[in-house]
Amino acid sequence: MNHRPITEDDLHAYVDDVLEPERRAEITSYLVEHPDVAKRITAFADQRERLRAALAPIADEPLPAELNLARIIESRRWRSSPVWRAIAAALLLGIGGIGGWVMRDALQPSPGGLMTLAQEAAYSYNVYAPDRVRPVEMRASDGAQLVQWVSSRLNQPVKVPDLASSGYRLMGGRLVATAHGPAAMFMYDDDHGSRIVMLTRPMSNADQNAPMTAHSNGSASGFVWADGGIGYSLVGQAPADTLKTIANEIRRQARAI
Repeated sequence: MNHRPITEDDLHAYVDDVLEPERRAEITSYLVEHPDVAKRITAFADQRERLRAALAPIADEPLPAELNLARIIESRRWRSSPVWRAIAAALLLGIGGIGGWVMRDALQPSPGGLMTLAQEAAYSYNVYAPDRVRPVEMRASDGAQLVQWVSSRLNQPVKVPDLASSGYRLMGGRLVATAHGPAAMFMYDDDHGSRIVMLTRPMSNADQNAPMTAHSNGSASGFVWADGGIGYSLVGQAPADTLKTIANEIRRQARAI
C-alpha cells in the first residue's frame, strides 16, 4: 500500500498532536524506521514544552480591563479610534515577540547566564520602550502595589531603584516571561523621550555573583551583573558612560537593601 509522503508539516502536526489517527499511525511507523528523524522530532517536542513553560508565568495573569468583552462592546466608538488600533498593535507585538523570542532561545545553544539575562533585557527594551500606548503594566503612581506584585511572583523582595539623581524618573513596570521564569522589568524616562529598562530576576546557582559587564544588542546597549543570586541588566540608547553610571547606582541601591 502506498502512503502519502511524509512532509515537514506532517512532522510538526505530529508534535502538536493534531493529526487524524490513521495519519498519526503512519508517521509513528515512519519514525520507527528513521531514528534520525525521530530524534529531531523528540527535540521539537521538548522545545514545545519549554515554550509552554516559559509562557506559563503570564498565562495566569488577570485579563486587563481594557480587554473585557463587555467594555469593548460598550465602547464601539472608542474601539474604532486610532488609540484602540495602537493598543491592539502593541498587544500583538508583545505577544508575538514573547513567543518568537522564547522559541529563538529554545532553538539556539544557551549562552552563559549573564548573557542570557542581557538578551532578555534587550528584548524587553526593544518590545516595550518604543510603545507609546502601554509601555508598562503598572504605573509609578501604583509603586507600592507594583513592588508587592513583582516580589510575590519572584518569591523575593524587590526594590525599585530611584534614579532621579541620574535624571530618570520611574514610569512603572511589569512582569515579563523568560525561559528561566518571571522577571521584573522597570522602565524610566528622562522627560525628553529617552527611555531605559532594568530587568531583574533570580540567577542559577552557577551565576550567583558576577562582575558588571557591558553588552550590546543592535541599537541598544547596557550593562549586566549579578549580586547575591540576583541578576540585573540595564538597557538603553544613552551613552555608555551614562548607562554605566546609572548601573553603578542601581547596584549601590540594591546592595543597601
